Amino acid sequence: MVIDMGYWNKVIKRVVIFLLTLLGIYLAFKLAVFYIPFLIAFIISIIIDPFIKLIAKKSKFTRKTSAILVLVFVSIILISILICGITTLISEASNLLMSSNEYFEKAYFKIQEIISRIDFSKIKISSEVYQIIQSSTYEFLGTTSDFLKNALTSILNFITSIPTIAIYVVITLIATYFICTDKLYILDQVEHHFPKEWVRRVGIHTRKIISSLGGYLKAQATLILISFIIVLVGLCIMKIIGFNIKYPLLAALGIGFIDALPILGSGTVMVPWAVISAMNGDIGLALGMVAILAIIIIVRQLLEPKIISKHIGTHPIFTLIAMYTGYRSIGILGMLIGPIILIILKNIFATMIDKGVAKALFDRK
Repeated sequence: MVIDMGYWNKVIKRVVIFLLTLLGIYLAFKLAVFYIPFLIAFIISIIIDPFIKLIAKKSKFTRKTSAILVLVFVSIILISILICGITTLISEASNLLMSSNEYFEKAYFKIQEIISRIDFSKIKISSEVYQIIQSSTYEFLGTTSDFLKNALTSILNFITSIPTIAIYVVITLIATYFICTDKLYILDQVEHHFPKEWVRRVGIHTRKIISSLGGYLKAQATLILISFIIVLVGLCIMKIIGFNIKYPLLAALGIGFIDALPILGSGTVMVPWAVISAMNGDIGLALGMVAILAIIIIVRQLLEPKIISKHIGTHPIFTLIAMYTGYRSIGILGMLIGPIILIILKNIFATMIDKGVAKALFDRK
């Protein structure tokens, strides 16, 4: 039997390139997390670049002067929002952390009350199974309570580390300034230090990814921000009116995070909240939740077709797998990162996916 070494050399080369690309994406995300201030600076520079160009064109200022003016204005707004948000978040998170045991007990007794109303003799459930149901309920609530406490503690530990946040903010602002004013120089340096073929190939893939992923994420971020503002304003109004809303900012952030996850949405939190409120006899709060959710749905239905012109183009089952893989790999944040990596892989390996991964790797052509 004659072994076609030329064919197997091609296969090995394709597999190595495929694996190196996956490794490169992994390292890119690791570096992005490590250099998060510069990543944020890059994103901010992309957002404010049109305003810098507009001011430079209208006022005849240099790009550097226009960048300073825009950056000062944006910095004042962002720092004001940060100070107000952090102060409120510390207050709400501290209060919720202190009251978590009380809420745990209330939830446990409420579930016990519901279980006690069920006549288990009619459905022939033994006392052993009944005990398992009770203990499982207690363990589930305990696990949920511990998760909530750990999450709140992590939030408080982060937002109370003022020196760290201050360093992040300062580095981000300085990096944003340099990226905005010296963009051409930075690009020239990248082209100077890397082979032209690498720069060309990376440039092609980067433009494709920015075009599809960047546009999609920008659209989704806009919709999520709108949902967050609607929920926050709605909860604050309900709190002012006198409804039992103690943590509007935390609740709005939580709903915004759920809304950011593919497949899931704000209704995942707000519908159960409305149902539980109605079961507790707080019909007004339940109706308020339904009203806020209805406004979010209506606004999204009106804006989504205009804001989102292109979708991810992946089946929900693959998105769900990506979310689960991200969660198992790095935790809750992975549920957001997983689908993003899926979109990047889909764009980089578009030709291979269209042809079939195994076919593309082992094709004789």
